[in-house]
Order: sequence, then structure tokens, then C-alpha cells
Amino acid sequence: MRQWLIYWDVNPEIFKLGPFSIRWYGLLFALGFIIGFQIMSYIFRKEKRNEDDLNDLLWYMILGTVIGARLGHCLFYNPSYYLSNPLEILQVWKGGLASHGAAIGILTAIYLFTKKYKEYSFFWLMDRLVITVALGGSFIRLGNLFNSEIIGVPTGSDWGFVFTHVDSLPRHPAQLYESIAYLIVFIFLFSYYKKKEGSFKEGLLFGYFLILVFTFRFFVEFVKENQTYFEEGMILNMGQILSVPLIIAGIYLLTRKNSKSIKINRRNS
Repeated sequence: MRQWLIYWDVNPEIFKLGPFSIRWYGLLFALGFIIGFQIMSYIFRKEKRNEDDLNDLLWYMILGTVIGARLGHCLFYNPSYYLSNPLEILQVWKGGLASHGAAIGILTAIYLFTKKYKEYSFFWLMDRLVITVALGGSFIRLGNLFNSEIIGVPTGSDWGFVFTHVDSLPRHPAQLYESIAYLIVFIFLFSYYKKKEGSFKEGLLFGYFLILVFTFRFFVEFVKENQTYFEEGMILNMGQILSVPLIIAGIYLLTRKNSKSIKINRRNS
């Protein structure tokens, strides 16, 4: 049965030149934003929205994602340490980003964006942005795979990934499970958007995204190693606890009364 083992010994760095290095995680993280921007450009052109607003929206998304993900990691998974060493919260390059924190950061950023650009509906934007967020999540989990981090628990048999930078145990490739799942969610959301040509109840795709992504996240946590010490002995870990309200929010969005999409025609591109 040893033929079912994959020995994962990939260098997380693509190349290094002195103190400067390019890592797979950073490349995939950036690629998610680049492709996401192209998808949103396609959507804005198709619906005759002002593409110039995308430049501002991109920065709101980048800042919301990075700040939210970093604060989420620090405050959800190791609050005592980071509150005692607050300057280390700024040291993003040392690693430590949380997807639930990113979700909160993105929601906050889009809310602030709609306060500035009042002609945009919060749910209109979220319905379209979650298409790109699902794809970005798939890329980020691939980055985690290249980093040999967020690993799965041992499989207890002779199949699985052996993360040689970690130990010699066959483990569930939890990062790969999530990456594939989020890619499937992306394909579903984008296909639904194209089939309906952008005409559907506001909040619908956002609701589907929350339910699909965080339901999968809830269950995949059962085959993942805990991210921090205080999760040991808990019935549900922090990732599962944080997923529940997001799933409930998604169900609410799908079951609430219909609301029509707001048409934006401030300027044609």
C-alpha cells in the first residue's frame, strides 16, 4: 500500500536572491487578486458599470483581506500572546492569516466602500465578489500546501501525504481538500451568474457562498490538526465555531423575502 503515499518535499520558495525571496504562497495570493480583478472587470463591462471604480474596490479588498486575516489569526487563535506583543501583529511576513478574519475584513471593507460609493448596493457587490473570493480561497489553500502548513491529521494507514518538512506520518492533505472544494464553489457561482446574466435576488450568491464554503470548512476541520493549543479537548475547534454563524447568515440570505437588484448606471464604461 505504500504506493498510495505522496511524499511532499516541495520548497516553499520559488527562488531566493540574498535576503529577497519569492514564495509560492505569495505568488498564489497575488494571482488570486489578479484573476479576481479580471473577472470583476468582465462583470462590470457586462453590466455596464463604471470600471474606474474597480481600482478603488481592489484596494478596499486587498486591505480588508490582509488586515482582517491577520487580526483574525492573532485574536482568534492566540490572543494572549499577541495582546502581550502587539507589535508582532504587524509582522505579517512571519505568517499567520485566518480565513474567518479575512471574511470579516472583506465584509467591513465592502461596507465602507458602499458608504463612499452610495450608488452601489452592499449585496449587489457581495454577490459578485464572492465569485472571486472562492477562487482566491482555492489559490491560498494551494499556497498553504506548498508551505506544508494547516496540515491534516494522520490517516492511520498507508495512504496520504507525508509532509517531510513536518514529520514522517501519512496525513490528510486538508489544504488540497479545501482548495478543490473552493474551486468547485467558484465554478458553481460563476456558472450561475453567467446563466442568469446577473439577474437574481440580491444576496443569493452571497448566501450560497457562505453556506457552501463554511459548511465544507466545518466538516474538513475534523481531519485537520488544531491551529492552537487551547483547541485541544474542545468538542468543536475555533474554525468550526466561527463557521456556524456564517452558515446561519447564508441560510437567512437564501430564505429571506425576494429583493430586486439595484441597477447602477452612474457612468457607462
